[in-house]
Amino acid sequence: MNYSEAKKEVTSRFRRALVTGGAGFIGSHLVDELLDLGLEVISIDNFSAGKHENINHNLSNPRFTSVKVDTTDYEELRKYFNGVDIVFNQAASKKNICINNPRLDLQVNGLGTFNVLELSRDYGVKKVVHASTGSVYGEAQVLPQTEEHPIEPVSYYGVSKLAGERYAKVFERLYDLDTTILRYFHVYGPRQESGELGGVVAIFARNILKSERPTIFGDGTQQRSFTYVKDVVRANILVAASDKTKGEVFNCASGINVTINMLCDELLHLLGKEKILTPLYKEWQIGDIKVFQISNRKLLDLGFAFETSFHDGLVETVNYFKSSFGSSKC
Repeated sequence: MNYSEAKKEVTSRFRRALVTGGAGFIGSHLVDELLDLGLEVISIDNFSAGKHENINHNLSNPRFTSVKVDTTDYEELRKYFNGVDIVFNQAASKKNICINNPRLDLQVNGLGTFNVLELSRDYGVKKVVHASTGSVYGEAQVLPQTEEHPIEPVSYYGVSKLAGERYAKVFERLYDLDTTILRYFHVYGPRQESGELGGVVAIFARNILKSERPTIFGDGTQQRSFTYVKDVVRANILVAASDKTKGEVFNCASGINVTINMLCDELLHLLGKEKILTPLYKEWQIGDIKVFQISNRKLLDLGFAFETSFHDGLVETVNYFKSSFGSSKC
């Protein structure tokens, strides 16, 4: 199934979508795509990380509803499941939060996911696409890492996200709830949080635009598989459309391996600061994984194609942060 076919299938099968974390970085891009496809969309967000400016452009659309609700609040959450055909569970505690507040991390990624799944079952939702993370694998034991790689998370975040995955599996097996899990890897792009709780691409871009030295933890040789946000959105649509994804897990990674040093160098070049700034190196962060070599073959075999090169994705991201420099986003 190619993406054009997937879009047609989604519009024929589903009428109303609910997106948790809908005002967040990835969730807001997903909301945009679903609205473009003609679906009714309900965005659920507690706005602890999500931003009103990510979704304000959709408020005039009669098919769009935005509500401030925390997924851990079952009674409030249940008010918005009537008539929902498909749920995209994007709400999550950020990886950085888990170090400072592991209890909150577990509540959001564990209890919040449980609530979404329970309500999906009770209200007859046809499909749940659950956003997980490559952090459930832990340190690489076998390369490349396929979906069958041993699960040995080394951070609170990895453990709490694994709990969400396991709940999804249980609901699929016990109640035949159609669930699909996408494990994200280092998603970047416009609207990414650029504060200290954000992603490395956005943080580096902010630092460099402010003529501050970007901080690299460790020696910078750690590898990442950076994946552009629009490709992640397209992967969500494709697995929602396919009849081959029920109960399955897919790595959602571009397959492009980039070191943090390479990322820093490219951003310095794109922003014209390579002769002015050098990175500042600090001690390794606890739980930081050194090597990512991710197999995305299972997703590609569905007919999916990652369309955005690392360079093109960085250009789009840099242009966004240039335009928003000096605002609350940067």
